[in-house]
Amino acid sequence: MDYRQLQSLRETHPAWRLMTAGNAAMIASFLQREFVTPNVRTMNESVLAAKLEDFLFHLRRSEGEDAFPRDATTYLEAWASDRHGWLRRYYASGTDEPLYDLTPATELALGWLQSLGPRGFIGTESRLITIFELLRQLVEGTETDAGSRIETLLRQRADIDAEIARLREGHVDLLSPASVRDRFAEVVATARSLLSDFRAVEHNFRTLDREVREKIAVAEGSKGELLGGIFEARDAIAESDQGRSFTAFWNLLMSETRQQELEALLARVISLEDVQKLEPDKRILKIHYDWIAAGEVTQRTVAELSGELRRYIDDKVWLENKRIMEILRGIEQSAIAVRMNPPQESLAAVDDLKPGIALTLDRPLFTPPLKPEIDGEVSVADGSDIDADSLFDRVYVDKARLRGAIRRALQRSDEVALYEIVAANPLEQGLAELVAYLSIATEEDGALIDDAVKETICWTDAEGLTREATMPRVIFARSRPRADVVSTG
Repeated sequence: MDYRQLQSLRETHPAWRLMTAGNAAMIASFLQREFVTPNVRTMNESVLAAKLEDFLFHLRRSEGEDAFPRDATTYLEAWASDRHGWLRRYYASGTDEPLYDLTPATELALGWLQSLGPRGFIGTESRLITIFELLRQLVEGTETDAGSRIETLLRQRADIDAEIARLREGHVDLLSPASVRDRFAEVVATARSLLSDFRAVEHNFRTLDREVREKIAVAEGSKGELLGGIFEARDAIAESDQGRSFTAFWNLLMSETRQQELEALLARVISLEDVQKLEPDKRILKIHYDWIAAGEVTQRTVAELSGELRRYIDDKVWLENKRIMEILRGIEQSAIAVRMNPPQESLAAVDDLKPGIALTLDRPLFTPPLKPEIDGEVSVADGSDIDADSLFDRVYVDKARLRGAIRRALQRSDEVALYEIVAANPLEQGLAELVAYLSIATEEDGALIDDAVKETICWTDAEGLTREATMPRVIFARSRPRADVVSTG
């Protein structure tokens, strides 16, 4: 970094501007408390403004009434402006209230400020062990000689056999209390840094979305050329190193076996006496749920990008159809003009290339037209009352509730059959609800309808009778992140 680069960062980077802001202490402490500490990804403007107003009220009691003269909404709008860039202000689909989220630059600044405080324990051994382990994986994972890899595995097996022999002799090697605290501190720091990485990945997807919208707005070439460039950019992101790493991380995180293993390991470590002395934050036990929530926000950003491309294609088709209709109307207008004032000379002539033959027997026989009989009289009802309740007796099936049942089942397994979902969540609306499940299966990318295998699903209706339905087997599978779900970070 040279002088010019640092000077440019000082003037343009939101993190540096936050460091030099006059109210930096107030801004940083509020954003840390409301977003980073509870791991909140987005917040409505009304809720965030109320929290900031309460925060400012307590500060004014200690700092003076004139300390922070502006109201909470004004502060939030200023923090989200292009001049500062500390918050992201946007509107979600179907809502008219702004939402707020931290920018990656702000989270970077908050993390640096937090690192300036006193640290009760600074571990170095665990980091060195991590470096050695990563280097060992690199060497072993890139070794092409089968003999060398076999020798490495034999040495590892010998070390394991030696350790088993020591344990049988009663020699149990335990980590020292300092080593336990060192490794636990490194686990907590790495786990929390992943949350910041998710926000940076989401920011990269939003940047891609903005670039796509700009291309769509100024596009003048053909639709194929524009879409080709967009898909090439998305494929490049999917095949990048960071993109592949994100895909592998997400697949690992969504594994039910890995989640159960992680929960068991965290619970075992938290219960250690040496770790309890550090007074660890109990929220670390549910850190993987925070990872999943942050990852879902990233997935929604990708879905918005795909929806923008779909809307672009629909708009282009509509414009092309409109142009075709304009051409057809022009032809009709020209035809009417020629009819009103036909040319005197012949416009075009085509010689017969072969004689025309018209056979008498080729003509169809006469068919008399069918004259329908229409009764002109109108029948009048007898005046008896007709029950109209049947007009309003309709069954509405909530597909969102059914999709929730499918997602909960997929959290326990990579794939689940429909009869298993129905067994865990009995049908409440009978055959209509079963048909809704089939409709969802035709819409989901990861669903499969196997006509070769039949299965029977039973339920009890409102009258207490047992009903059965024999249908093709329906299997729902967990959708893996597609190539367009990945971002460079």
